[in-house]
Amino acid sequence: MSKVILITGASSGFGALAARRLADAGHTVYAAMRATEARNAPQVEAARAYAAEKSVDLRTVELDVLSQESADAAIDAVLADAGRIDVVIHNAGHMVFGPTEAFTPEQFASLYDVNVLGTQRVNRAALPHLRSRGEALLLWIGSSSARGGTPPYLAPYFAAKAAMDSVAVSYAAELSRYGIETTILVPGAFTKGTSHFAHVGAPADEPRAADYAAGPYKGVPEQVMARLASLEPPDADVADVARAIVEIVDTPHGKRPFRVHVDPSHDGADVVFAVGDRVRREMFRNIGLEDLLAPRVPA
Repeated sequence: MSKVILITGASSGFGALAARRLADAGHTVYAAMRATEARNAPQVEAARAYAAEKSVDLRTVELDVLSQESADAAIDAVLADAGRIDVVIHNAGHMVFGPTEAFTPEQFASLYDVNVLGTQRVNRAALPHLRSRGEALLLWIGSSSARGGTPPYLAPYFAAKAAMDSVAVSYAAELSRYGIETTILVPGAFTKGTSHFAHVGAPADEPRAADYAAGPYKGVPEQVMARLASLEPPDADVADVARAIVEIVDTPHGKRPFRVHVDPSHDGADVVFAVGDRVRREMFRNIGLEDLLAPRVPA
């Protein structure tokens, strides 16, 4: 059945790929992004052209996850246009790279704002509607960095993605009795095929970063980036993430997996997450809330 889907951070990367795949699969897709009349105007036009060329229902909507007003307006616009929302995909995010000490607290806060608080703003805008429907999906695009191998120099990003994962896990139990299903998609470190690594942010404290670059950690940044890339097999394809998103959305309600891994480098996150998710299930059984582990399915 065709669904109405909102996906954040859809100007490029996983978001843009997934928006097109979902539209190709017959869904009505709202590719949400900020600055639709400025910096991202070319992406808006590209989406419009794709929709026309492929005869699919791919639309765009202004949504800056750093603004509650913008999130509220985006949800209102989609509801006014389509009449409902069936799926919200939390995809917006940003990454930085450099020695942890050289990032200011404000930079840490900024990463947390985009990757964590942004999901909360969108949820607060969308959940009253989703809860009223009795059947919906929240799909969170996480990161293997939250539990897998964690190379140095990515601490602000890793911390933010781990926090987002914790928020997603808690929301899953708090929304299941409303019939809202949760899936967390965990991509690995795709270093090619998106702008994620190309647009990586740098530490604001350049003198401290220079201390690391000239000291005993000289060459470590280059080694991290080169070795991460070398772990990817030649056939690693970022489109696999978009295909996984379509498969999750198209799975019948109540049958979707709680967590899906797409990691060609196999950094071990699947092993660690499996333990944590098992312990979570055991805890819910022990406290008599096992029903919260799965969404209520309408009769």
